[in-house]
Amino acid sequence: VSDIFEAQREVIRGRLADLPHTGGPLPVICRSGARSQKVAEYLFTRDDVLDDVRYPGLPSSPYGDLAEKYLSGASGVLTIDVKGGREAGVKFMDSLELISRQVHVADARSCVLHPASTTHRQVPDDQLESVGITPGLVRISVGLENADDIIADIEQALAKAAE
Repeated sequence: VSDIFEAQREVIRGRLADLPHTGGPLPVICRSGARSQKVAEYLFTRDDVLDDVRYPGLPSSPYGDLAEKYLSGASGVLTIDVKGGREAGVKFMDSLELISRQVHVADARSCVLHPASTTHRQVPDDQLESVGITPGLVRISVGLENADDIIADIEQALAKAAE
């Protein structure tokens, strides 16, 4: 059995070696940085519906130097704080059509999580805020879809959340 697994590993290594990448161990995932950067830059312009955008590739990030030093293309994960709190965060998440609701990150698909209504729903808001989780905070993990498609999905969901 171990010979079969080792043979499969070699096939996968060979396929990964043929992909153009930045030298990281997971070339497909590493390339999400450019998409994430484009999504973050778009979101940064939406201060009409967002209180905050956190992404290490943005000039406003206090972690930009560290991201540049340790990461290839910043990151595939960003967070936004939707104006309107918990209700608006849930409405935003429920309005997404392309991006799926998940509790994990680093999937090939773009996924989203609203901690205040899912993983941390039983924690009072004051305790959440004491650790940086606001009622409108939404985590977005950018996958392999086209960045313009991701942005279009986010844009229509933000419009619905603002209604």
